[in-house]
Amino acid sequence: MRERKPALLFRARPLWCQPLPIRVSRRSRGAWLCSLTVALALAACALQAWAAPSHQAMLVLQDGAALRIAPKEGSPEQARLIRGEALELRGERLDWLQVWDYRRERGGFVRRGQLLPLPSDQPALRAQLQLALPQEGQEGLALALASAFVQAAPAAELNTAVGAEVLDAIGQLGQRIAASSGARRAGLLDVAARYGLRFEAFEQGDGSVKLCDAGDAYRALLKLPAATPAAKARAALALTQPDCRPTTLSGSQRLASDEARAALLQQAPLQGLPQYQANRLRSRRAAVAASRAFLSQAPALAAEAQAELAQVEVGELAEDDQGEFNDAAMRVNAVRWLALPAMQERQLSAQLQLRLVAGSSPGEQCLQLRQQGQLLLSKCSVARLPLASATLSREGRAIALAAQPLDGWRELWLLRAGPQGWTLDVLPPSLAAPGLGYVEFAGWVPGGRELLLASESRAEGRYNPRRFIQLDLTSLTPLRQSPDATALGAFQRWADPAWRGASAALR
Repeated sequence: MRERKPALLFRARPLWCQPLPIRVSRRSRGAWLCSLTVALALAACALQAWAAPSHQAMLVLQDGAALRIAPKEGSPEQARLIRGEALELRGERLDWLQVWDYRRERGGFVRRGQLLPLPSDQPALRAQLQLALPQEGQEGLALALASAFVQAAPAAELNTAVGAEVLDAIGQLGQRIAASSGARRAGLLDVAARYGLRFEAFEQGDGSVKLCDAGDAYRALLKLPAATPAAKARAALALTQPDCRPTTLSGSQRLASDEARAALLQQAPLQGLPQYQANRLRSRRAAVAASRAFLSQAPALAAEAQAELAQVEVGELAEDDQGEFNDAAMRVNAVRWLALPAMQERQLSAQLQLRLVAGSSPGEQCLQLRQQGQLLLSKCSVARLPLASATLSREGRAIALAAQPLDGWRELWLLRAGPQGWTLDVLPPSLAAPGLGYVEFAGWVPGGRELLLASESRAEGRYNPRRFIQLDLTSLTPLRQSPDATALGAFQRWADPAWRGASAALR
């Protein structure tokens, strides 16, 4: 016979039935209520876990705790429980507790030491949450405690600093559960789903799949004035992860996504943050601004990206943040030429001129090299070709030009005069499939036989650190290279001053 479900496990009145003290516009009220309901009405309302008011709620403390038919170690198992699950206490027998599992619609016995009585008062719930939250492996238990606090607290309190603290805890737990792996992952996801957390899976460029928290708790937190700057920074960074969106977005969809990410990042103030956390925000803002600059071809956004990156204090970067900072630097360096006014023609010398003309396909443009009006070479591409980046060698027989075909990926076009006329070679940051990276002109070595380059990339999951290269112009093979520009004498003597002053390769 199925058990009847009388009242809520943690609260007799659902959260969304109470008045909301936060003022929202009529247009956004529906979306706000939906977000608040999903983010805050977690445990009992999400699962419909019910219990009589006189019965004590219990939380499972150990993964794999057995729900047995009788209070004996050798009795048959009803189920294997997961840490953080909620049960209802029905009785006691020796060192066993008799419980009812509403999700599985069955009762049984669990050892006393494997269950935690759920406090009914908010201070005790908050204290236990603060104890469980930082412990690795306690995500399910901490989520249950946070959910119980939400059910026990008045709606007005959820808009105070204490409520923001609990929302921050739920957001952190969602991030940790999404990043979990191994045998515990399936159980954690199951418990999280029962408490109302949503997750989304996104396929990555390398074919792998990344699981991301939908971020309902963090979206609600950003709307709370009482939230601390550190909590808002965590929320904004979690909601703007670059790999938590589809890779199949069109250019306009990516731009809309980046605009939304930029708006979220602006909701996190820099004031009051430790420098290492401010660095994280600035790195993310720089990367987003660089992507927006490439997609919209807006010089102001490219300049904004450079300004944000310049304010990152490299000496105050946390070790775990170095990778994202490098990625942001590559994106910003890739678009730095877009910060200058666009031009369709560039006179390089009294005789040589570069010109951009429209191509035959949408978005295509053709680079033409002309000598006193005579066409010497033409190359068509959908890449951004900032003519401001073009530089002619002292001997007048080689031209270097930046070309950016993709967001965060900038190549170098090298035009050379030879016995058969002018030719064009494309130098990519890496021979792997395009990812993030740049290769850029850094100077001409007198004599017309050598070129200085700087390069850095992350492609196919592999990071290739910064390299400073002395290149043979005839064979296009490296003569010398080093991770430190000062280790190469040619860079000390012949590095281009404009490159020294503007490139992120020297960060």
